[in-house]
Amino acid sequence: MTLRFFAAALVLLVGAGPVTAQQARRAPVANWVATVAKTPEGGFRQGNPNARIKLVEYGSRTCPTCGRFAAEGVEPLRRDWIASGKLSYEFRDFLIHGVPDLSLALLNQCVPVARFFPVLDQMFASQESFEAPLHKLIETQPKLVEGWQRLPPPQAATKFAESLGMIAFMKARGLPEAQARRCLSNSALIKGVAETFSRGTKAGVQGTPSFFINGRQVRAFTWDQLQPELRAADS
Repeated sequence: MTLRFFAAALVLLVGAGPVTAQQARRAPVANWVATVAKTPEGGFRQGNPNARIKLVEYGSRTCPTCGRFAAEGVEPLRRDWIASGKLSYEFRDFLIHGVPDLSLALLNQCVPVARFFPVLDQMFASQESFEAPLHKLIETQPKLVEGWQRLPPPQAATKFAESLGMIAFMKARGLPEAQARRCLSNSALIKGVAETFSRGTKAGVQGTPSFFINGRQVRAFTWDQLQPELRAADS
């Protein structure tokens, strides 16, 4: 029995009705949530690259409002919009808090492209674990922190990543420490993140999160505010 007729027989067995040869050969439905690519603009896009609605977020992993959007909006965004293929979602780095944002951005880009969004989700969910030691450092050793910020980007990113537990965070998620350190000092990665930040500034981004729908910046900072903008784009 060929695989084609075996598939048809199996469907008949469970009572789903007959299957034609054409149906048996039909390609599986695309899993758009699992379709991830790095874009020429330096962002990471999840979903159908030809989607009619293109949503771009300029975000910061240390931004509390971005963290709120990640907690409230990302799951329904994926379930109701990305999974259907009608919307693609792209995350672009905007370093609103400087070097700590750079450290996290570099480490996030150190994983395979397919793992970018799972790691991004975990970074937002663990936001407080990075913020607490940062606030303590600023309060207790402000001159040390100021000195780190004046270092060249590779050294500065590494200092903050070490002190805020970011390297250990990534190691617990399968990224070897040596590889994490190489990414933190990777000049090409650093240049790419800087260019993405520059594009955001030129596009009018002044804070995070900032959302663009089909190239138009919308006045929305939360999931509740973004939903009507998406529905309008879908009408």
